[in-house]
Amino acid sequence: MTQMTMGAALGHGLRRALTDDDRVIVMGEDIGRLGGVFRITDGLLAEFGSGRVIDTPLAESGIVGTAVGLAYRGFRPVVEIQFDGFVYPAFDQIVCQVAKLHYRTQGRVRMPLTIRIPWAGGVGAAEHHSESPEAYFVHTAGLRVIAVSQPQDAYMMLRQAIACDDPVVFFEPKRLYHRKGDVDLDVDLADAPPMGLARVARHGEDVTVLAYGAQVQTALDAAVAAEEEGVSLEVIDLRSLSPVDYRTVAASVRRTGRVVVTHEAGGEAGVGSEVVTSVVERCFAYLEAPPERVTGHDIPYPPAKLEKHHVPDLDRILDAVDRVLGRPASDPGFEGDAMLSSPHAGEVIR
Repeated sequence: MTQMTMGAALGHGLRRALTDDDRVIVMGEDIGRLGGVFRITDGLLAEFGSGRVIDTPLAESGIVGTAVGLAYRGFRPVVEIQFDGFVYPAFDQIVCQVAKLHYRTQGRVRMPLTIRIPWAGGVGAAEHHSESPEAYFVHTAGLRVIAVSQPQDAYMMLRQAIACDDPVVFFEPKRLYHRKGDVDLDVDLADAPPMGLARVARHGEDVTVLAYGAQVQTALDAAVAAEEEGVSLEVIDLRSLSPVDYRTVAASVRRTGRVVVTHEAGGEAGVGSEVVTSVVERCFAYLEAPPERVTGHDIPYPPAKLEKHHVPDLDRILDAVDRVLGRPASDPGFEGDAMLSSPHAGEVIR
């Protein structure tokens, strides 16, 4: 085991994939000479050359479109979208081409394409640099969607994504790039947990908290705080957002009888909505209370000075835990959020 940051773990994952398979090509804006804006690809150009580590123009649609052609010809391209909010120019390529080519060709064409996206907020950046667009891709059939939360998964799941014959949208929470953890660089792909498997990050008995990305750490912090009040939270890191490992999720919810889902993206039609619906379908008879969602507000991403009020924190998660336990909570929950974000907030409804 080696202690390293998530950013370093991702770099090692790319290096290992490039070494193991000469069909792997890495491409994106400023990833070569600069090493990427987050330095994830630092050193790869010198090691593997400009034929495999490619600086591209500032044109996301062109980057993904080129990767589609490379995948069509048998390569395994890994593209970096510099920031989450820059993925939208490539949306047509991803949704209309990448996600559909395997199905459209009745399996004759595969799209072993990995799309890396530095993702979500908490770093003091502006809109277009702090977006959470995962629900768009989860809704799109034909894509795998991954969201990592710690260095070991970042290293291993990136290698798994690149080796996978399906297209993978790979979300990396940028506020965790500098968080350290133990990483086993020698583990084989065959020995790692499957990419679609959820991880029980903390065992508990009273409430199941489902999270992904940077919110996993926030949920773990909430579990520590709740323990001081005698409440035991089970925290599950979903890891895969499409498909979701509902077997692991349902086993936990059937045991605790209560569930809270948290993510940074807005609540309206978010991943949490689908997860809650699927949990109710599978676990209705076991639920002791209505499920709760703790999400970002349904607004464009706010200025940096206000993001602490937007990104769900420990207190908001604990309020939701109180509500599912039938205890008084300071936060009114989703009903209150809807009123706050409504364009008619403040008006008297008659």
